[in-house]
Amino acid sequence: MMATLSKDLPDIENILALNPRVKNHALMSSTASKKLEKKHWKRNPEKNCESCMKLENNFDDIKHTTLSERGALREAMRCLKCADAPCQKSCPTNLDVKSFITSIANKNYYGAAKAILSDNPLGLTCGMVCPTSDLCVGGCNLYASEEGPINIGGLQHFATEVFSKMGIPQVRNPDLPPPDQMPESFHSKIALIGCGPASISCASFLARLGYDNIAIFEKEKYIGGLSSSEIPQFRLPYEVVQWEIDLMRDLGVQIVCEKALGQDGMTLSSLKEDGYKAVFIGIGLPQANKHKIFEGLSVEMGFYTSKDFLPLVAKASKPGMCLCSSRLPQLHGTVIVLGAGDTAFDCATSALRCGAKRVFVVFRKGFTNMRAVPEEFELAKEEKCEFLPFLSPRAVIAKAGRVSAVEFCRTELTDAGEWVEDQDQTVRLKADYIISAFGSLLNDPKVKEAMAPIRFNRWGLPDVHPETMRTSEPWVFAGGDVVGLANTTVESVNDGKQASWHMHKYIQACYGQAVDSQPRLPLFYTAIDAVDISVEVAGIRFPNPFGLASAPPTTSAAMIRRGFQQGWAFALTKTFALDKDLVINVSPRIIRGTTSGEVFGPGQGSFLNIELISEKTAAYWCQSVAELKADFPNNILISSIMCSYNKADWTQLAKMAEASGADALELNLSCPHGMGERGMGLACGEDPELVRNICRWVRQAVKIPFFAKLTPNVTNIEDIAIAAHEGGADGVTATNTVSGLMGLKADGTPWPSVGRDKRTTYGGVSGNAIRPIALRAVSAVAKALPGFPILATGGIDSAEAGLQFLHAGASVLQVCSAIQNQDFTLIEDYCLGLKTLLYLKSIEELRDWNGQSPPTPRHQKGKPVPMVSEILAKNLPNFGPYLMEKNEILADYKQKQKAIKGNITTESKGPRIYTPAKPIPAVQDVIAAALKYIGTYGELSNQEQVQALVDPEMCINCGKCYMTCNDSGYQAITFDPETHLPVVADSCTGCTLCLSVCPIIDCIKMVARATAYVPNRGLPQALGPVC
Repeated sequence: MMATLSKDLPDIENILALNPRVKNHALMSSTASKKLEKKHWKRNPEKNCESCMKLENNFDDIKHTTLSERGALREAMRCLKCADAPCQKSCPTNLDVKSFITSIANKNYYGAAKAILSDNPLGLTCGMVCPTSDLCVGGCNLYASEEGPINIGGLQHFATEVFSKMGIPQVRNPDLPPPDQMPESFHSKIALIGCGPASISCASFLARLGYDNIAIFEKEKYIGGLSSSEIPQFRLPYEVVQWEIDLMRDLGVQIVCEKALGQDGMTLSSLKEDGYKAVFIGIGLPQANKHKIFEGLSVEMGFYTSKDFLPLVAKASKPGMCLCSSRLPQLHGTVIVLGAGDTAFDCATSALRCGAKRVFVVFRKGFTNMRAVPEEFELAKEEKCEFLPFLSPRAVIAKAGRVSAVEFCRTELTDAGEWVEDQDQTVRLKADYIISAFGSLLNDPKVKEAMAPIRFNRWGLPDVHPETMRTSEPWVFAGGDVVGLANTTVESVNDGKQASWHMHKYIQACYGQAVDSQPRLPLFYTAIDAVDISVEVAGIRFPNPFGLASAPPTTSAAMIRRGFQQGWAFALTKTFALDKDLVINVSPRIIRGTTSGEVFGPGQGSFLNIELISEKTAAYWCQSVAELKADFPNNILISSIMCSYNKADWTQLAKMAEASGADALELNLSCPHGMGERGMGLACGEDPELVRNICRWVRQAVKIPFFAKLTPNVTNIEDIAIAAHEGGADGVTATNTVSGLMGLKADGTPWPSVGRDKRTTYGGVSGNAIRPIALRAVSAVAKALPGFPILATGGIDSAEAGLQFLHAGASVLQVCSAIQNQDFTLIEDYCLGLKTLLYLKSIEELRDWNGQSPPTPRHQKGKPVPMVSEILAKNLPNFGPYLMEKNEILADYKQKQKAIKGNITTESKGPRIYTPAKPIPAVQDVIAAALKYIGTYGELSNQEQVQALVDPEMCINCGKCYMTCNDSGYQAITFDPETHLPVVADSCTGCTLCLSVCPIIDCIKMVARATAYVPNRGLPQALGPVC
């Protein structure tokens, strides 16, 4: 009997076992069985797990904020990019948070890094360790929403880390004269003491200002200050510190190690005698604040201060920090950490990695007023450290030459707000080791003597002016921990930044040169910034290819002026007509699209408008054009005009626009709503003959270039473009908006609805939703008319999108909807993004990058995946018992590595800088580069087939690939009921639906098929017709 064709075969039914089905009855399981079942699928730790993962010798990244590219893009898109953004006001270094997150959302990672490093030379360090909950994140307006604030630190970390992989050095401010032509004052000798965050920041800004004789003196063999010696590898890898210092060195800053203040005769006086014009002190607080009860205790007895312990951990765990052999402190049993600041929690989590079985963090105050930021506390809590508040150490008990316990008394807060110790309430805690993290001091008499003659304050620290960072000696400045104003790395960075400007003012004053009272520190620059992105179109030189479309962003001439001031290369006026054709708009008329789903706020994938042309007169626009051209002669101004099919009208209006001084005209033959009813816009642009004639009339009337604006609401846009070309047009604009109806409410009324009758009309859809239509139009016109200028518009919302249009054949790029989503400052991101995309094309080492996106590493939640599958020779998912097994294998592997390597650190290898191997392409070089890949369906090979390949290490086991393959494809993916790992069968046809719905970038790749593809015809081919 023949099988029923419309039923799944048994093997397919087996595949479909876990496919979703409509539920037709309630399900029931016992509570006891569900308690067991949930453990199999659990991804977060068990709440009663005392030590879910052994951490000894495991210095892998543990930060919650770390993001993959997918995570960064989603988070950046969620950001509102607010006006007068509060997050920026909460950043000590004044990072332009809105700007750099905008760049990340647009996949312009260099643009983001430039914005970050311009204000904070240690932007990668701060992205990793900044207590953002108390700074920028604390002011995020999304705290007022259910989804909560943006992960600003993670985004900063992501962008700067991607840039670091580009291998591009920092260069001098291009606005400066060559070094040999700089005034003598900029050759002044400048000394910075201590190579920590404050000094690195100060030296970087001084070098950017043009100073070329800067030396940093560091007492240790390694550089980086506390970033290297006291922040653990799992929070701040040493290569990050090294990279930021290398950027500083790119500008000529010298570092001299093993040279300290107060040693070998180096004092402030000796530096002055050696000709140093200004000095910055950034030595931190070198000595531990040691409680008197710890006198006589030593490391051999099991007692460490944070100043003893953390540098030992760093030297043994940070590759490249020093060319030395170092072992981790060998801890065991119970460790008590005293203190509740960030350093205390670094000590606690590091102790676990040194062999401690249990760690107690004991502190004098309560959880509600501890000094540590939530980020640090939560990490320690997750790693199963225990916390004992309201206890103050009273005595240390020692036995057999080692610490054995600590005695504490209870602390209480009185009604008067004072903390007191109650000696009647005591507790004794056994301990194998004690780590004191009660802060730091400057109490080395040699160092203080070397600082003479500066004054010290009542805390024994250099007395500085909080705005200028100047000490009592006008040529000596100080910042960072040593002055007691900064409590975090980012605040130390800002101390150095502040000091750099005032050191600059001091030095210039010494040479009789005045400096602006308003600080104007140079930005961060690389060779990317010098890339030329100008382009010539129809004999007109455009400074860059980005301009304002004839749309709401050019509603008035004043708006165009603001656009030019921000950096837009060109603008098209809002379309205007003769006075007899003046219009009055309706309202509401511009609405959010439905193409992005229920997304509210910026980042809309589309808009719909029923706005007509400008309500302003032709006289207004002609006078405005004259004014703008007088003030912005290098910017290109194109007058957008519209008439009915009337030669006299077109002739009159074209001549008026030309006489006003416009560089070119755009003939609006495509407005899809309202104007067509008047015989204008779309009514003129659908018929090639009408288009051809109108272009002829305008060609006869004017000498300046003009472009016909095409509508996508036709069958073959190429026919319209050819007609415009034949009529004498110098190019076309492709395309205008797509006619559409955006949505209807539940009661059947439309939105937008006008007036009491709630009427609407078909409007123009714009934005990313129409990008595929616009790309198709641009490429079709470019293929039909090679070399014919095209002004592209339709979903250009980033440099990456702009490059796609250029590759498709566009000459320059018009923008509207992206500005409606954001503001005019987008132009900076677009220009930098395009410069970067062009520059990276010249670097051979980055040939496997996709634009600014590096190849996706194997990861889970942005962190590299340990190679457990290689050790086990099988794949395990990341949940339940499988995750526990992975963790045990990883812990065992880390232990073996410790035994094998002995924690011997080595200098990091590999080149830091990549040199362009090919000329950097110009904009003209990339125009139409994609056309050779676009053709007819018949030109496609059906012999070179692909199949899906799932990376189980990156898979998050959602089954989306499985479901789409079942109900929209070929039932070629099995889904394991225990591991939820998908497996692609050889029956995969390579349709690529699975990749399209996979939530993890590059978890699924399409690879060449290993076997010949044989289509499933359903039934054998008949020799003759069967029906």
